[in-house]
Formats: sequence, structure tokens, C-alpha cells
Amino acid sequence: MRFKQLVVLSAAVVVAACSPSNGREKGAGHGPGGGMPASEVTVMTAATEALPVSWEYVGQTAGSREVEVRARVTGILMSRNFKEGERVKKGQSLFTIDPKPFEAALARAVADLAAVEARLEQARRNAARLKPLYAEKAVSQKENDDAVSAEAIGAADVQAAQARLTEAKLNMAYTKVEAPVSGITTRALPSEGTLISGPGVLLTSVVQVDPIWVNFGIPDNEQARIQKAVQAGTLKLPRAFEVELRLPDGSVYAHKGKLDFSDVRVSLQTGTREARAELPNPSGELGPGQFVRVIVKGAMLPNAVTVPQRSVMEGPQGKFVYVVDEKSTAQARPVEAGQWAGDRWIITSGLKGGERVIVDGVMKIGPGAPVKVAEPKAEKPVLGKK
Repeated sequence: MRFKQLVVLSAAVVVAACSPSNGREKGAGHGPGGGMPASEVTVMTAATEALPVSWEYVGQTAGSREVEVRARVTGILMSRNFKEGERVKKGQSLFTIDPKPFEAALARAVADLAAVEARLEQARRNAARLKPLYAEKAVSQKENDDAVSAEAIGAADVQAAQARLTEAKLNMAYTKVEAPVSGITTRALPSEGTLISGPGVLLTSVVQVDPIWVNFGIPDNEQARIQKAVQAGTLKLPRAFEVELRLPDGSVYAHKGKLDFSDVRVSLQTGTREARAELPNPSGELGPGQFVRVIVKGAMLPNAVTVPQRSVMEGPQGKFVYVVDEKSTAQARPVEAGQWAGDRWIITSGLKGGERVIVDGVMKIGPGAPVKVAEPKAEKPVLGKK
């Protein structure tokens, strides 16, 4: 008997639930969401504004000049006049080669010059003495010609002796090997007492680190996107790019520089185009070979569309946002997001300025769901301010 009562009660519940007047009596809505009540959301209009844009790459520092120091003469290395790894100035003495053989050669060149100058004077006196005699036919043509030739030969000998003297002076000066540029020295390769066979032996190198260079590569596909955006008018490039460095510890380098070289060739190994920045380095904080982050600034997006970061979601097909259409329903819109601008995404495609984008309440809705736009929440007043 009890079982029959339960069956009758269940049938009554099913009939009541299936009655078409059941929903109307309770005032249930029938909207675009198939009867779903409108969810309350907060929207924000996609803004269009001019924004700066930058690119970041991995770079490596290098000396702006790296000069090999070599001796110009052959001799015994007597002394090293600097401390390895220290700063040196242009013209500072780095090495000394035994000067004694060159002092002797210089003295010999001086004596040779004096001898040929004396012979020249003698030849000139002879030519001057024979000149009036030849005019009076007191000497032969041959004697006069010999005197003139001897004077010319003596003058040539003096010039040759002067050249040898200049060479001897240069060789004497080259016994002091000086820094060709200001910079930091590397390790000294030969030790004192070594026979230096002229320019064939590398003594050390001097690296100029002020200014310092930073080499980095720009991916070819990114370069193509930049050129395409410039041609489309959505990106404006400056005449000169400003460069900023982020150091390995996350800090920003105090001095800014400029981009001074960009290669047109693409590397077959890396698929990038070589670029170089130049920055001041007065205190020597940066050394050659350091890895840094290179931030290239100066470009502008004249009509950038931006939305709050929290409004952009990730789906199986990529990033998307919800926009509110004229029927007050939420529509999923695939977008391509570029860089961040503060707390906002820069939308490169898929969204136009002025469209209403759902910012809060996105977890309660789906595509085509009815929404009710709520007023933005007023910010809480800060204590002490009216």
C-alpha cells in the first residue's frame, strides 16, 4: 500500500514539472540565452591612443676598439712597464726593448751623414773653382763635367744618409712600445728576456671600453613584421633608436646609448640580422663579453588599441576577449596581443577602438550569454583625503 502511494506522488511531481504554465507563473525569462538570467558584468571601452613600443633582445658587450700591441723592431724584451688588466692611456709605455744596438746604429747614421755632408762641401768648392776656369777655357769640358757630377752625387749621398738617420731614430723610438689607444690591457704574452722578432710576435692587446659596444641579433621574421607594420602605417620608427640595457641582476644600466649599426645580411646560422649599440662606459662598469638584455626604444604606435590585462583570456585557439554586442550578449572575439603597456595589453588585431570589452564577470558567462552591464565600482576613499 505504501509503495502505491509513492508511485502516485512521483507521477504528480513529473506532471507538475512538465506543465507549460509552470515557468510563466514564476516569471522565468526567455531571452537569447535560452532562459538563462543575464549575468552582471563590468565593461571597459577599448582605448585608442599613441603609445611607445620597444623590443628586447639578448646582447653581448664588446670593446669599441681592440688593438693588438706588437713591436716594430727585433730585439730582446727588457721590461714590461704596466700591470696586466689595468687601464692605460694612449702613448703610455708598455714594453721596453734593449735599445743598445739601436743606439749604436743611430750613432753610425749620424757619423755617416757628417761624412757625406763634408764630401758634398768639397765637391761644391771644386765645382765653384772650376766654373770660371772653364769659362776661360783653362780646363777641359770633362773636368768641368766631373766636378758638376761630383756635386750632384754628393747631394744625393746626403739625402740617403739623412734617410738612414731618420730610420735609425725611428728604430730607436720603437724600442719603447707604447699603447696605441686608451683602454684596458689583456695578459702580456712574452716575458722579459725573450727575443722579439718584430711585428710577428703579439705582446698584448688594449681594449677600449669607453664607449662600449653591445652586439645582438634581430630575428628576421620580427624584422619582416616591423617593416610590414611601417608600410601599413601602424608603426612609426624614429630617425635614431635609443638603447637601454638591463644587467644580469635585473637592474637597468645608468647610461643610455644609441643603435649605430644594423646589417642587411641575415646569418645562416642564427636567422638573425646583426645589430650593434654604442653606450658610454666612463666608470668601466661594463666589461667585454658580458651578457645583457638590450631594450630598443623610440618607435611609436600611433593608434594602438589597449584593453586591461585581466580581460584577455587564453583558449585552445589562442587569446580572446568577450565583447558586448548591441543585443547585450557576450561574444567571444579572437585577438592577437602584442606587448604590455603598463597594466594593459596592446591588441594588434581582432579588436577596434570603441568596442565594449568585458573586464569583470567573465567567469560567469559563455559565448552568446545575455549580460547586464554594471556601473563601475567607485574607488574607496583614501584616509586623510576628501
